Amino acid sequence: MRHLLLFLIPLFGFAQNDGYWQQKADYKMEVFMDVKTYLYKGKQELVYTNNSNDTLKKVFYHLYNNAFQPGSEMDNRLQNIKDPDGRMVDKVKTADGKEVKESRIAKLKPNEIGFLHISNFKQDGILSTIKEKGTILEVILAKPILPKSSTTFTLDFDGQVPVQIRRSGRNNKEGVELSMAQWYPKIAEFDFEGWHADPYIAREFHGVWGNFDVKITIDKNYILGGSGYLQNGNEIGYNYQDEGINVSIPKKQKTLTWHFIAPNVHDFTWAADKNYIHDKLVRPDGVTLHFLYKNNPAIIDVWKQAQPKTSQIMDFYNQNIGKYPYKQYSVIQGGDGGMEYAMCTLVVGEGKLDGFVGLIAHEFGHSWFQHILASNESKHGWMDEGFTSFIEDLVLNDMAEKKAINPFVGSYKSYNNLANSGKEQPLSTHADRFDLNSVYSICSYSKGELFLSQLIYLIGKENTMKTLKRYFDEFKFKHPNPNDIKRTAERVSGAELDWYLTDWTQTTNTIDYSIKEVSDANSSTNVTLERIGRMPMPIDLMVEYNDGTKESFYIPLRMMFFEKENPTPEIKRTVLKDWAWAEPTFTFSIPKSKSSIKKISIDPDGFMADIKPENNSVEITK
Repeated sequence: MRHLLLFLIPLFGFAQNDGYWQQKADYKMEVFMDVKTYLYKGKQELVYTNNSNDTLKKVFYHLYNNAFQPGSEMDNRLQNIKDPDGRMVDKVKTADGKEVKESRIAKLKPNEIGFLHISNFKQDGILSTIKEKGTILEVILAKPILPKSSTTFTLDFDGQVPVQIRRSGRNNKEGVELSMAQWYPKIAEFDFEGWHADPYIAREFHGVWGNFDVKITIDKNYILGGSGYLQNGNEIGYNYQDEGINVSIPKKQKTLTWHFIAPNVHDFTWAADKNYIHDKLVRPDGVTLHFLYKNNPAIIDVWKQAQPKTSQIMDFYNQNIGKYPYKQYSVIQGGDGGMEYAMCTLVVGEGKLDGFVGLIAHEFGHSWFQHILASNESKHGWMDEGFTSFIEDLVLNDMAEKKAINPFVGSYKSYNNLANSGKEQPLSTHADRFDLNSVYSICSYSKGELFLSQLIYLIGKENTMKTLKRYFDEFKFKHPNPNDIKRTAERVSGAELDWYLTDWTQTTNTIDYSIKEVSDANSSTNVTLERIGRMPMPIDLMVEYNDGTKESFYIPLRMMFFEKENPTPEIKRTVLKDWAWAEPTFTFSIPKSKSSIKKISIDPDGFMADIKPENNSVEITK
């Protein structure tokens, strides 16, 4: 019963503005899994609360499994995009020796596809009209749902677990039998923008906050891990039982029913295998970390070593973002790479320790930047993947023996290559509309990360980290949008940042500053800088003298109405007049002769994403 207390996490009393609201969905599900056929049946009861001012005459559900069928939208996209996900295609040699990539979905046989079908859909006991359209179920309601009222939906569902191709599925490449993600009928999100009934084509997810009560009946030899808290561990065993309890399952008993409760989440995922090892690490703060992985001698040592490191990662995130609000987190071998879910992740588990810890650091970071701060991943994937990449790089740098001044260098390089390629699309592009998978990835992960790392350049590291903590505190268990992170940074720092959000996320405008000219002027040196790119920035400039000393100069950006604190107080800094965007050049004077200068550099630590860094520095030759 102690776990049920988390149902009391408040869903009210917060506001992005005074009119903020969000829907609520409380699920009860019972499912039976046939491990021989990979078919499953279930019943779902959903209490849906309409907190909006709209009268709803229809609702939508996601039926994700239907993507894994020949001819689906996911299959068609896979066959037509120029750089299909390598996990989802087979490389085949043609008669003339050329290599082609063939969709794995297109080859699925009837007993290998995924499907999820709904029947007996009722609203408050009255049958409703349903229309299955690919991965979306449209429901014409028996009666409208009035504002500020609740209704109860009941339905039966039949599913088949597909051969593992993307994220979910059966029998992945490492032999995990069941990766049960996106497996149940999930109501779509309705918010101030309306319905978000996005088809499942390739990308990630958006969901409604609520509570899950799930009972899974399965062959007794299978060990499960996933979202929520197991309520009957003393009946299940497999290291879920209380200390000192000996669990004995009668030989004649064929199945076990696993009962999970997951409070205040927007998804529910589980995985199962007959050969899982289940380890637990109970932290001093009472959070239990579960690790479920194959009994493969080649990987056991890596999984054991990763466990205290996972706890160390959690300490860092708790300290630098905000306290993890649940009482468990599970790292589970499964899926096809790494994917975040409520209170758990599915990860491939046969890699080396450093890479494996990095994978856990990223997926665990999503617990904060997706499963607690639940931005819309389809519309703003950069807020999810980018912010997670940012905190991942910070924690890995913190854990490293040798600390980097700029731990985000890899993302700067990736973004720079994309920006100079001519293939970039704005971050405001819907996740399914990117021309290339590689462009989506670099935009969402790398350019999204740089949104935060450049805040360090714009408002300073202390203000940036304060922004993260305040953002988490004010928007946890909500669905923040881009304006929310921008306004939080403004409130923390006092800087005006609307120009930054607009240019960085809604355009492909680039940053390109250069040192145009350095000239003698009696006993001083004149320096002329030029803004070549459309996107403005303030300028940190470092001068290195021949005697080994350094001096910095700071040029505020006029439209920011802000002066950043000196990031290197041990070095003398001169604050110059501000630079207006419409002025293409800026000239100032260094009160020393040109002959005394060794080097002049714009942003020597590389926190500004200038796409032509080669023109950012000048070495003065004697």
